[in-house]
Amino acid sequence: MPTMDLLTDAPEEPVSDPGPGVAPSRPARVRVLLAAAIGPLITGYTAVAAVLALLTLTAGRAVFSDTGVLLAAGPGWLAAHQVRIAIGGHPLGMLPLLPTLGAVVLAARTASGAARRLGSRSFREALPVLVTIAGAHAVAGLVVALCAQGSPVTANPVAAFVVPGLLAGAASGAGVVRSCGLPDVVAERLDPLALRGLRTGALGLAVLVACGAAVFTVATAVSWKTVSDVYEPGFGTSFGLFLLSVLYLPNAVAAALSFVAGPGFSIGDLDVGMFGYRGGAVPGVPLLGGLPEHHAGWWPALLVLPAAAGALAGWTLRKADAEPAQRIRAVAVAGAVVALGCVVLGTLAGGRLGDGPFDPVSVPVGVASVVAFCWIVIPGGFVAFFAGEHEPPAPPPEALEDNEAFQDADEVDTEEASEAVEELEAAQEEIFAEDAEFEAEADAELGLEEPAEDVFEPGDAVTGGTETCGDVEPGEGDR
Repeated sequence: MPTMDLLTDAPEEPVSDPGPGVAPSRPARVRVLLAAAIGPLITGYTAVAAVLALLTLTAGRAVFSDTGVLLAAGPGWLAAHQVRIAIGGHPLGMLPLLPTLGAVVLAARTASGAARRLGSRSFREALPVLVTIAGAHAVAGLVVALCAQGSPVTANPVAAFVVPGLLAGAASGAGVVRSCGLPDVVAERLDPLALRGLRTGALGLAVLVACGAAVFTVATAVSWKTVSDVYEPGFGTSFGLFLLSVLYLPNAVAAALSFVAGPGFSIGDLDVGMFGYRGGAVPGVPLLGGLPEHHAGWWPALLVLPAAAGALAGWTLRKADAEPAQRIRAVAVAGAVVALGCVVLGTLAGGRLGDGPFDPVSVPVGVASVVAFCWIVIPGGFVAFFAGEHEPPAPPPEALEDNEAFQDADEVDTEEASEAVEELEAAQEEIFAEDAEFEAEADAELGLEEPAEDVFEPGDAVTGGTETCGDVEPGEGDR
């Protein structure tokens, strides 16, 4: 019988990923964290090396070298994480934002998958994932910076340690919030009105970015002849210029956003603003083919775009609260979110560009953030105030007292009311009895009390009186 049991028992199934609330074993946990730490590093480094190899292969006069590509991929990985580098002693701080967005998405997805495999249900349980990914990026950046010392491309070791770690930590935190249910916790502890303002601010920032992208697209399309003339006949050089333009496309959109909002941007001596223009040299890349050559008087008409973004924010918050002041407070929160987003985008979009005539590329971050805040708050507050509900005027104190008394009367029980009525009737009877007794005593003192047999009864005739009434003369007997 035991032999038959052994032969008929089904084989055990392999252990799968733990479900929610089930803690994995220690070796499995270590494997997940190790994969989360190394995976983004290898993927990011491979992507940078592939781009560099493609540029080297398509360039007309470049000599392809495996060792050179692998060595150059390290500083390229730092540049993708917004670490300022130096090429031959010339600073390069204006770094492409498209690889940075890719690195952020990669770290966020890795953190989300690792937290889910570990069965993390809270931010505290997923904290090791965040620390592991951020620490791995920081250590990798430091190693690359130290290994690049003495080469043509160098980086500050401190910046190489701090910036990738902070960027990966922020991306990992954004990745684990959904799997750990953190938004629900934040929604429970945060003021609902402030939460509405945060969401509306994110929407307003997205609308402003879309406005900047639309203006940049139209300007490039209108100047397409100039853009096409920038390309060279050779395929390798043209492909390199095209790829460079694609990598810096988010930077151009951020600069266009600042132009639409009003402050504008500058490239070296070139200064382009909504109400001013100063000419200067421009790099020969297709991305900048749409830059204007002079100021146009119709540019201020573009200010309707940020005004429309603010009006949209106010319209979104018109039903946030019945009190207009509270709606305006939510609009102010949305404006603060948009201002912070403009600070981040403006800071990352510009930077040093060597020591030549195109240095530096800058967006006036302070002015742009204040102007963006005003574009959201002023039109948004106006729309939210007048398009939303308004409470009726407060009633006078007398009406309020009557209303409160009426409400109190509605809350009184029927039995209690009947008892109160009976007590009131009994009190009135006592008062009437006391009044009758008092009148009787007063009549007795004044001598007005009559005998009981002379009490007037209905139906009796009046025979006489003690006092003279009218012209009746008294009889002799009475005299």
